[in-house]
Amino acid sequence: MISSNIVHASVTAAALVAACTAEAANLTTPQIAEPAAAAAGTSPWQIRLRGLNVITNDSGHVDGLPGSDLSFSNTVIPEFDISYFFNENIAAELILGTTDAKVHGGGSISALGEIGKTWLLPPTLTLQYHFTDLGAFRPYVGAGVNYTLFYNQSGKSARSIDVKNTFGVALQAGFDYMVDDHWGVNFDAKKIFLRPDFEANVGGADVSGKAKLDPWLIGAGVTYRF
Repeated sequence: MISSNIVHASVTAAALVAACTAEAANLTTPQIAEPAAAAAGTSPWQIRLRGLNVITNDSGHVDGLPGSDLSFSNTVIPEFDISYFFNENIAAELILGTTDAKVHGGGSISALGEIGKTWLLPPTLTLQYHFTDLGAFRPYVGAGVNYTLFYNQSGKSARSIDVKNTFGVALQAGFDYMVDDHWGVNFDAKKIFLRPDFEANVGGADVSGKAKLDPWLIGAGVTYRF
């Protein structure tokens, strides 16, 4: 009788253990699959549309003319950028936009007034570090390279003006504030160290020099993460 009870209790215990094990497996499986599904659904691509204020540094000179100076007009433009996230912290960003700049004489050549005008296309590629431990607030810093192309150039007080395409270094800081998993608002500031050489013809004389644009790019806009 005792032996029979022991056998019965053992069988019952084994059945309970098997049932608990199966239930634990059922509970554990979705918890493992869920993060994998979430990770698979996160795209590395992000885009932004910003309004951008281009604020130039008013400095430069014409070779051989002591006291010569230059100034440049500021502009507000639309700007589009694309980011690719290698992981949750590291991303590369490419910004695209174009603007015009009027070149004015200053110092000893201020009588020239508006020397000419040029359009510029300054694609800038930066490598960024994003801080991800502050919830919806996601600040970042970055550094990279700029290559500015100058086009549609025309003289005014100068007969002609030719600003040379050039490389520059870019520094960046900004933040996204994410409203949900996809949409957010963005503020961004970049400093580009941009100092192109130029040539011009003024009153029949060919001159050359350097324009120290060194613009600040201050922008705000909308972020979308795919």
